[in-house]
This record gives sequence, C-alpha cells and structure tokens, in this order.
Amino acid sequence: MTDKPFPRLAFGIATLTLGALAMGASVLFVRQADVGPFASAFWRVGLALPVLAAWAALTEGRRAFRPDRASLLAGGFFAGDLMFWHLAILGTTVANATVLATTSPVWITAFAVLVLRQTVSRAGWTGLGLCVLGALALVGRSWRFDPAHLPGDAAGLVTALFFAGYFLALSRARQTRGAAAATLVSTAATATILFWVALFAEPTLWPASTGGVAALVALALVAQVGGQGLMAVGLALVPPAFGALVFFLEVVSAAVLGAVLLHEPIGALQAVGGLLILGGLVVARPRGPTRGATQALPRSRPDPAAEGAATAQDRPPDHPQDHPQDRPREGGH
Repeated sequence: MTDKPFPRLAFGIATLTLGALAMGASVLFVRQADVGPFASAFWRVGLALPVLAAWAALTEGRRAFRPDRASLLAGGFFAGDLMFWHLAILGTTVANATVLATTSPVWITAFAVLVLRQTVSRAGWTGLGLCVLGALALVGRSWRFDPAHLPGDAAGLVTALFFAGYFLALSRARQTRGAAAATLVSTAATATILFWVALFAEPTLWPASTGGVAALVALALVAQVGGQGLMAVGLALVPPAFGALVFFLEVVSAAVLGAVLLHEPIGALQAVGGLLILGGLVVARPRGPTRGATQALPRSRPDPAAEGAATAQDRPPDHPQDHPQDRPREGGH
C-alpha cells in the first residue's frame, strides 16, 4: 500500500461505478437482440473475447493467456449468472429481474460472515440496509408479484447467487493476476460453457436482423468489456465488501436508461431510492487502512496500470521506498 491510499481508493470506486452503470445497460440490449436468452448470453462474451485478448496481450503479454483456477471458477459462475439473468429478463418484469439480481451483495456479505467468519462494521451493515431499501424504492410500483412471473423471479434470485460466486472468485483471482488476464480467462471459460448450452438449447444462434447484430455487439462492448473489465480493475483498489455494494448502481443505471430511451418516467419514489443507494455507499465507504480489518473480505492484488494512474502524483521523486521491491505487499486470504 502507498502512504496516500485515498486517491487510489477514489480511482477504484470510480471504475467500479462506471462498471456497474455499464452492466446495467445489458437489460436494454438483451431486449433488443432477436435471439434466445442463451444465444444472447453467448454472444455477449464471445464477441468480447477479441477485444479482451488485445487488452491482455498489450498489458501483460503471453502470460495473460495462461489459465488459472480462480479465473476459470469465476468464468463458470459467470456462465450461470448470465444464463439465469437472461432468463429473468425475458421471464419477468425488468424491475423484478433487476432488483432480484442486484441482491448479490447480501449473499456476499452472508458468505463472508457465515463461512469466512469475517466481521462487518456497523457502518457496513447500515450501508447495505440503505442500498437494499433504495433498490426496492427505485423500482417502486413496477415491482409486482405475479404467479405467472414466478419462474422469471426465481431466475433473478439465482442470478444473484451466481454473481456473488463470480465476484468472490474474481476477487481471489485478482490477488495473483492483473485485470486484463483475469477478465480474459474468466470470459473465455464463460464463452466455452455458453456455446454448448446455446448450441443445444436454442433453435438458432444467429440474429435475424442488423438491429439484432448491433444489440449483441453493444452488449459485448458495453456490458462485458466495459462493465466486467472496469470491475476487474476496481477490485484491486477497493475492498470487495464495499465494491459489491457499488453494484446496486445497476438498478440506478437501468432506471435512468429506461427513462431516457424507453420513456419510463422517474417519479419521486424512484428518486428517493437512488438517493438511498448513494447514501448507503457514503455510509459504508472505506475510511482508510486503520479500518480495513472490518471489511468483509481482503483486498485484491493491485493492478500495476491502475495503481500507477491513481498514485503517480502522490509519490515524491527519488524516494528510496518507491522501488517495487521495497514496498510492502497487500494482504490476501
């Protein structure tokens, strides 16, 4: 860790925020893609692979293409996440699918407390509660119980469980690998699984219109390359327990994009929900290394490019401890 961690922390929060907003746009693109849910899930990751491979090759060279257990496990979890997420989008309302899928921070915190025996601070619990209330308020009266939507609602809840597993596995992978390598290997594993699922479960893999092709390309570039890539970068700079809360902003992103592109107005209740989520993030924000022990999960290994971008202005020139071999390493599991 550097002597001044806060610029790096702010950079990490910013990248996670942008990643969450980009991932929230996936709802719109899936609805516009004229292929089935498994096919659209496959194309999301398949079309992203060339861009991710170029990023990995430029930043980390050949070693970025070597698989590792944690990244492969993350890819398996993310395959389950995408399958059930796309089923939820098509099987229930957008509001129901979004709010159920974004309960993943609840499961991440529960895993940390019950399995890892970690301690979460009072501020962390308060922030989590505010974010949950905000997500519920943001969907407002759009949330409704309908027996016909039960399969889609269940798929949304399973999505959250798979995303929690993906988040935890990617956090572990980032302790030993850079963002580009972890994202590439996990995405390749996801694409391999989803190809076979789509091949056997879908009547066709190919979109029938140019609009469908455009939606799938946007889904790959915005939600996968942008959203997942930024998430992988941010996980090295922000404690994962807090980083998970940032992804409640997916609900905010979906609501804003719905208002702008689908002409779904945002009312007073939805505005209050967005403010509650922002308030929860402010309450639960990391407050420096002295409180790091109260976070539910340890930090990931820093990404060299991200750390340099966030902290270069804070390092005094010719400082004898600025050499990499002299800096203390960050802790892990």
